[in-house]
Amino acid sequence: MARQFPISVGLLFLSAFALAACGGGEQQGGMPTPQVQVSTPLVERVADWDEFTGRFESPEHVDVRARVSGYLEAVHFEDGAEVEAGQLLFTIDPRPFEAERAAAAGRLTQARAELAQARTDLQRAERLIESRTISDEAVEQRRTAVSTAEAAVASARAEVETQQLNLEFTEVTAPISGHASERQVDPGNLVSGGNSSGDVLTTIVSSDPIFFEFDASEAVYLRYRRQDGAGEGAPVEVRLQDEVNFERAGEIVFADNAINPNTGTIRMRARVDNPDGLIRPGMLGTARVRGSVPYDAMLLPQTAILSDGARRIVYIVNDENVVEARTIVQGPLSGNLRVVRDGLSAEDRVVVNGLLRARPGAPVEPQPVEISRAGRANGASALIESQPATSAQPVD
Repeated sequence: MARQFPISVGLLFLSAFALAACGGGEQQGGMPTPQVQVSTPLVERVADWDEFTGRFESPEHVDVRARVSGYLEAVHFEDGAEVEAGQLLFTIDPRPFEAERAAAAGRLTQARAELAQARTDLQRAERLIESRTISDEAVEQRRTAVSTAEAAVASARAEVETQQLNLEFTEVTAPISGHASERQVDPGNLVSGGNSSGDVLTTIVSSDPIFFEFDASEAVYLRYRRQDGAGEGAPVEVRLQDEVNFERAGEIVFADNAINPNTGTIRMRARVDNPDGLIRPGMLGTARVRGSVPYDAMLLPQTAILSDGARRIVYIVNDENVVEARTIVQGPLSGNLRVVRDGLSAEDRVVVNGLLRARPGAPVEPQPVEISRAGRANGASALIESQPATSAQPVD
């Protein structure tokens, strides 16, 4: 009996193991078909956009200098004020120039008197020549004297006009409308004027509209030149450093005439409206330039796209509810979605959730869902890119 006890125990364990094995096989064979969420691509009309970091520049920048030298008498604007073209900014002591104008006017009067006398002498000589009481040589001298007097009158008249201009130049006016800087010279100081090395009294910059300048790569420039709706005249959206959305509109107005051989880039310029004057020259910003005409695009969530080396694939559920791997050509990001250039049709059911439960060639239970776009403000993605990148945004 002692020898049979271990055999009974062994048989008992073998029976239990066999029952467990049989039960496990039934459970494995009865596992349900995995469920995955599928959706057809979202079809929207979008346009490709490129982002650039650049700096705002003033369309007009003027160093205000006096056209004459003299002592500064008065300043007629507040530092930092908005000024209009033709507005009086500075006054230089006009008294020396008034005296010069009066002296020039006196010389003009004298020249006119001398001209009148010369003409009278010529008329008398021409009467005497008929009676042969004066020589032809004397008459010719009278005519020469008249011509000389006429030239003296013209010179004196020009001198009067010059002195009048100098007197007017004692009032320094704004050459353009814009935002003035602070005054660089206080009243009572002697200022030098009349040339490019003269004293700068203040500076004026215009800021509405304002320019946004940035550098684009040669590849981007070529793409803009080859595509309609891109390049010069293309829409631009701009945001400042503290702004999330691209709310300021403009357009490309200039591309330089040469590629910089050191950087391989070309300088481009956009004109942006600045009615509130918030943007000042020298500020940094980010511009989004439309790089293509609007087109109908298929979009998928970025999470639905898998990487297989250099390839990008998605899982498709066919009519028999079997998973297939499909190679795609992806385009730019559009918010939380990715544009698919090629490899899909609008009717394909793409696995957008449950990718870990899907295997190519295996059946699944598809659950239809709809692809939704993340919240947007003013039709633009709220995502701030850390560097210039190509994106596709909906066209309203």
